[in-house]
Amino acid sequence: MNAKQLLACLLIILTVLLAACGSTALKEPVQTTEAETGLKVHFLDVGQADCILIQAPTGENMLIDAGNNDDADMIVTYLNAKGVKKIDVLVGTHPHEDHIGSLDTVIDTYDIGKVYMPRVTHTTKTFEDVLIAIKNKGLKIAAAKAGEIIDFSPNTRVEILAPNSPEYDDLNNYSAVIKLTYGNTSFLFTGDAEDISENEMLASGYDLKADVLKLGHHGSSTSSTEAFLAAVKPSYGVISVGKGNDYGHPHEEVLTRLEQAGIEIYRTDESGTVLFATDGDHIVIKTEKTGRTAKDVTVYITKTGKKYHMGDCNLLKDSRVPIKLSEAKTRGYEPCKSCKPPQ
Repeated sequence: MNAKQLLACLLIILTVLLAACGSTALKEPVQTTEAETGLKVHFLDVGQADCILIQAPTGENMLIDAGNNDDADMIVTYLNAKGVKKIDVLVGTHPHEDHIGSLDTVIDTYDIGKVYMPRVTHTTKTFEDVLIAIKNKGLKIAAAKAGEIIDFSPNTRVEILAPNSPEYDDLNNYSAVIKLTYGNTSFLFTGDAEDISENEMLASGYDLKADVLKLGHHGSSTSSTEAFLAAVKPSYGVISVGKGNDYGHPHEEVLTRLEQAGIEIYRTDESGTVLFATDGDHIVIKTEKTGRTAKDVTVYITKTGKKYHMGDCNLLKDSRVPIKLSEAKTRGYEPCKSCKPPQ
C-alpha cells in the first residue's frame, strides 16, 4: 500500500468513527464549547405539562409556562441550579393548569421583568392564584398576541406569531406561539396551539421556518398538521409529555408525520429534560433522565366525593384536597370523567 492509498484508508476510518459517535450539528461539525456558551433552551421534564427555560448568553432568562401545580419545587430547584435569579420575560401561553400551574410560585420566588399572557380568562383557582401573585408583585400583564415583539436579549429576536383571533371555542388556540431567533438558528414554541391556530399562522404569511419545534399540545393529533410541519421544516422536534398519560399523547399519526418528514424527535417522557445549546450556527443537544412517571403527580379530591381530579377541574369549587395519585387509587378514588386525570 503506497502513501496515497494509506491516506485514503485513514480518511475512511476517520469518517466511520465520526459517524459512529453521532453528530448534533445543525449545519457544520459541532464546536461544543462554543455552542454551550451561547443560547440555552431547556425543555424541563414536568410530565404531562410544559415548562421551557431560555437563557441568553448575555445573562437574561425567559420562562415559557411552568408545569402543573405540583411541579413548583422541581421547577424552582432546577432554575436555582442553573443560576437563575431573575426572570426577565415570563410567558403563560394559555390558562390551562398544566401550563400555568406553578407560575404563581415562580412569580413569588424570583424578580420578574415582564409578564405575557393571552387575553383570555379561566374560572379556576389555578388561574386566580396566578393573577393574585401578579398583583401582589405589582406587575402588569402584557397581551400575548400575534405581531408583538418581545424585548429579551440584544442578540435575539423574539416574536409572538399567535393567537391571531380575539376569540376561540377552545382555550388551547389562545396559546401564545413564540419564535426565537439567535444568529442562524431558530426555535418555535407552540404551547397547545391546535390546527385552527396553525392554519391562521399559515394564512398570515409568517416566516415559520425553525430548526427546533416544540410540538403543539403534547403531540396531539389536533396539532402539527402536515402543512404546518412543511412550513416549519424543523430538524428537531420536542414533545413535552408524561409517561403513560391518559390521553395517548403523543398520537401515533403525529409520530408518523414526523418520521416521514425526517424530523429527529426528543420526548421528555423518554429522555427527561432536554437541553439545546447553540452559538448561533451549531446546536448541541443533551438529555437528562429524571425518571418522572405518572405516579409522581399530585391530584385532587373533595371532602365528600369519590373521584380524583386535575387541579383546574371545575368540580373542585367546594373543596380541593391535594393527594398523591398512588394514594388516591389505594383509597379507592376513581378518575374524574370530566377533567380526565392520569390513571
